[in-house]
Amino acid sequence: MIATSTHGSPADPAVLLIAGSGSSMDWWEPDFCAQLTGRFVIRYDHRDTGESPGSPPGRPGYTGYDLVTDALTVLDQVSVTAAHVVGMSMGGALAQVLTLDHPDRVLSLTSISTTASPGDSDLPGMSESLAAAFAALSEPDWTDDDAVVAYVVEAQRAMAAEPYDAEEVRAIARIAVSRTGNNESSQKNHHATDGGAGPWRHRLGEITVPTLVLHGDEDPLFPLPHGEAQAREIPGARLVVLPHTGHEFPRRNWPLVVPEILALTAGG
Repeated sequence: MIATSTHGSPADPAVLLIAGSGSSMDWWEPDFCAQLTGRFVIRYDHRDTGESPGSPPGRPGYTGYDLVTDALTVLDQVSVTAAHVVGMSMGGALAQVLTLDHPDRVLSLTSISTTASPGDSDLPGMSESLAAAFAALSEPDWTDDDAVVAYVVEAQRAMAAEPYDAEEVRAIARIAVSRTGNNESSQKNHHATDGGAGPWRHRLGEITVPTLVLHGDEDPLFPLPHGEAQAREIPGARLVVLPHTGHEFPRRNWPLVVPEILALTAGG
């Protein structure tokens, strides 16, 4: 059973939020969900995060494609036939594949800070500064919640643009870490899964639902050309560049992001 949470009336258009790698539903803050007025907002814990099933560290008992089909399981659990799908980072990649393979379950696609082509030579890779910052991070004592929270805050700092609100991130991390049974698994296992769906950039032209691409102009993990490529290759997709934004989804962007998502998800 995948742990889920909903906000709003089931009679309203459904919006499914898919979080990034190692992220529980807590990174979609309740205040953000509440701002999606007139929508039935669904968020959930990925496997190995929050209250969803887990596996030993480094040995996920699931594939990358299972993370795609988990989204269908969540929709079935809350009796939703089709939803507007919003994905962040890894969640954006899962949302793209979900849209391609199960178009009858997706009403629209919002792709945030993600890519369809992490290894393609025509697009820039991770910045050298981010690679160095990740290399400098030391693993915490995974049994010490405070140490794990500090680790998450610093990992997020490496990906964020200035100004970085460490206390905002720390508050979410405390909740996420306290709800997760094995924080080492949460931080390692998604990266340890196989490729799942395989390459899919060449299939982006098959997407026919209304699509919004949101991407930070200072993203060091997937630089802006990754978002530009999605917007160019998905028919009719609209790109909105998030100013002074790295690989993150800070509250300061909500006044820009919320109206965009509400406009896209008004139907259905």
